[in-house]
Amino acid sequence: MKTIALIPAYNEESRIAASVRDARSFVDGVVVVDDCSVDRTGEVARAAGAIVLRHVINRGQGAALQTATEYALDALNADALVHFDADGQMVAREIPMMLEPILSGEADVVLGSRFLGRATNMPFTRRMANRLARLFTLAISGIALTDTHNGFRALSRKAARELTVTLDRMAHASQILDLVKVRRLRYVERPVTITYSEETLAKSPSSFRAFGIVKDILKDKFFTRI
Repeated sequence: MKTIALIPAYNEESRIAASVRDARSFVDGVVVVDDCSVDRTGEVARAAGAIVLRHVINRGQGAALQTATEYALDALNADALVHFDADGQMVAREIPMMLEPILSGEADVVLGSRFLGRATNMPFTRRMANRLARLFTLAISGIALTDTHNGFRALSRKAARELTVTLDRMAHASQILDLVKVRRLRYVERPVTITYSEETLAKSPSSFRAFGIVKDILKDKFFTRI
């Protein structure tokens, strides 16, 4: 089966090469979507061995993942996809473990969990926010997880076709979970390692921005989706 890692990237010139090289050791190819970076992210990713697509405007992580998904399925004929970060937070050697339930036919979607695995240098406020997010996801989507906003995921070809992301920015993570339930896809969680640094925390959504994410999710679920 052909496996492809998808990496959304925005202004990650200093870290993208290591992420691409690490992921390439465990998959058949890497697709990076340069989300209109103002630095050399795309050039560096291409030199590291990735196929690079570029958005002409900054659209957000959700849009970048959808662009990469469509390319991987249609142009590369991928059988399984892995969502991987550009910033070095994730551990590439865990990719085979994430893909195994897909390749064995056990699941359609594999969701990484920091709380089954390890979250290094994760602030207390993030842990509390995850507890609230778990309750929100259970109430809105009826899906019970230990970690609701982890970007480390693996998808079968079938799941990737059915999980069309229409929320361009950070609310895409909750939209994916909602669609997993709506489409009745088989899912499992797997323990993963996420390492935080001052730089990666600075780029992550703040608690204030979380209210905007909730608004986008509710609008999508109850007022937009047909």
